[in-house]
Amino acid sequence: MQNRLLSLDVFRGITVAAMILVNNPGDWDHVYAPLLHAHWNGCTPTDLIFPFFLFIVGVSIAFAMGKSQPSVLKIIKRSAILFGLGLFLNLYPKFNFETVRIPGVLQRIALVYLICSLIFIKTTRIAQIGITAFLLLAYYLLMTLVPVPGVGYANLEPTTNLGAWIDRSLLTTAHLWKSAKVWDPEGLFSTIPAIGTGLLGVLTGQWLRTERSIAERIAWLFLSGNALILGGLMWNEVFPINKSLWTSSFVLYAGGWAMVSLAACYWLIDVQGYRRWTTPFVAFGVNAITVFFLSGIIPRTLALIKIDTPKGSVSSQYWMQKNLVGVWFSDPYNASLAGALTFITIWFVILYVMYKKGVIIKV
Repeated sequence: MQNRLLSLDVFRGITVAAMILVNNPGDWDHVYAPLLHAHWNGCTPTDLIFPFFLFIVGVSIAFAMGKSQPSVLKIIKRSAILFGLGLFLNLYPKFNFETVRIPGVLQRIALVYLICSLIFIKTTRIAQIGITAFLLLAYYLLMTLVPVPGVGYANLEPTTNLGAWIDRSLLTTAHLWKSAKVWDPEGLFSTIPAIGTGLLGVLTGQWLRTERSIAERIAWLFLSGNALILGGLMWNEVFPINKSLWTSSFVLYAGGWAMVSLAACYWLIDVQGYRRWTTPFVAFGVNAITVFFLSGIIPRTLALIKIDTPKGSVSSQYWMQKNLVGVWFSDPYNASLAGALTFITIWFVILYVMYKKGVIIKV
């Protein structure tokens, strides 16, 4: 079995491109519903993007460490760099350490990578299945049975659930998500089930590396993915699918869709050989962390640059959206989507040049 799958790079590229798309609409007041997160319970296509990426992290661990395992120190170093990049994003451009948000997307990726890597190199596949099941069951029981201090009962509401209380206790409200102030969608406690998402990827990567026939590998991936989706929907009846809480049902549901999606990419690209369309996504996939990091820096920088207009001073980003992109559309939702697609297209040009020149920035 090869050490690198083209389909995995493509799947990663599609995922990170989708992540940039939903994070950078031209106008946040006009965004189509599928490109927004569910308000609380439930799941939109946007809610699947981050768990897909964590799943891919797990698959990549199995492929990268399957033959030559890195040292624990190297794993810790890479995790620290990822965590540091996430903190830098939260600090930029004000660099106010007293109120910086400590959790974040890259921070969660760092923690999931660290723990899943250590579990992978130190345990067997059977143990990894057991650990995954234990994490999801334990999280379910803690969230639904343990009374929340100051509240007196277990609940799954945004501000009064056990995870929110733990995050406030450990990080204080000054270092949580500013939009909510008293809870965080990438909080420490909900990272526990997120590790389960990564481990589903680790198990998938190991399955793809087996010597079984291609047909058997793909068939079992489709079967397992659909079983997880069904399991997530069934668990949803007592533990709602919720991305912000990263509920155990959400782990199964999103992990199942990730398995099915990777299996489809694997069959289409690596088995059937349909590769002509893959280049844009490979360009995104091989420099995924780089483009995610810089796509967060650029909008913040543009917001600092002001342009004077007859109606007052506006950010350069707003001015470009209204005068270079939005002017071509009468529907504000289409204009907003066009702004996001323009941002993606600019990044593709940059990443395509990097890809053709063999420039891959590794973290």
